[in-house]
Amino acid sequence: MKKYLFNLNPAIKGTGLAFLATLGMANVYVFSKAALLEITFFQFQFYWFVFALIWNGIYMFTTGLVRKIPQLERRSKINLVIIGILELLASVSLFLAIQMADNPTIVSFLSNATPIFVTLLGIRFLGERFNTIEAIGILLTIGGVVMITYTRNMTLAQFFGNGSGWIILSSLFLSISIIFAKKNIKKLHPSILTINRVVFILVFAVAGVLIRQESLAVPGSAIFNTMAGSFLGPFLTGLSQYSALKYIEASRAMIIQSTRGMFVLIGSMVYLAIAPTYLQVTGGIITIAGVIIMTWGKIRTGNKKTGPVTDPALQKDISQPLDRPGG
Repeated sequence: MKKYLFNLNPAIKGTGLAFLATLGMANVYVFSKAALLEITFFQFQFYWFVFALIWNGIYMFTTGLVRKIPQLERRSKINLVIIGILELLASVSLFLAIQMADNPTIVSFLSNATPIFVTLLGIRFLGERFNTIEAIGILLTIGGVVMITYTRNMTLAQFFGNGSGWIILSSLFLSISIIFAKKNIKKLHPSILTINRVVFILVFAVAGVLIRQESLAVPGSAIFNTMAGSFLGPFLTGLSQYSALKYIEASRAMIIQSTRGMFVLIGSMVYLAIAPTYLQVTGGIITIAGVIIMTWGKIRTGNKKTGPVTDPALQKDISQPLDRPGG
């Protein structure tokens, strides 16, 4: 069996790994929503990222990657701090959105706005261009977002109160992080980026628990949900996602990952007994179509890496925004 897996076509292996990452990230939305129904926001953040630190710490020690951290240059360490802050803001906004939204499926669909921000910021700060096909994809995605979020006479407070505003903010912060990474980062291994993000958010969570004097005594079901979700997200999704980039282009991986909303929909109905409206599902499908068209347009113009990526930390096409594992 092991020999058969090694002999698989690289495209098949890459597609399978990208699909595994998509399933892992989809379950993040479901398990995090289940946990947030039982415990406070800071309790959730604490346990989620304690477990995430354990999973990623074990991986870094067993692979020897932890020895790369002291060897980082001063500039790389400064970049890690900036990226850590940006991803802290993105993660906090994401989980606030999941907590406030009635259905995590809606949050997942709205997160498809991230490629729009990345494209627009890339034009402004990286001198990139987009073609007619990408423009159609952007307009479709925006149309889907509007269809999901539109409510007559909605106020700004209501827009954030139902979680929609927070996921848009999360997408914006994540996009800035991606653009900053593309412009500055050349020597940071993906595992270092992942554990850096986990540490930043965990420090934030510990501070929140201490300041608010919250108890760490939580139901066993919440422990299970945070343990399972953090394994599927910050660990399994990250590992599968970056491994997929060894075999397929980031553009192809993003097309696969844009469908995660459909898996969140299934998970929400099965595990949480929550279903979105037909209008919201239609809007979500339109955002998926928009991302696929946008990515196809980028492929058509050659704005992608050709051939397998041998070192995702140095060579992946970061202009294609893949999910940050674990939110």
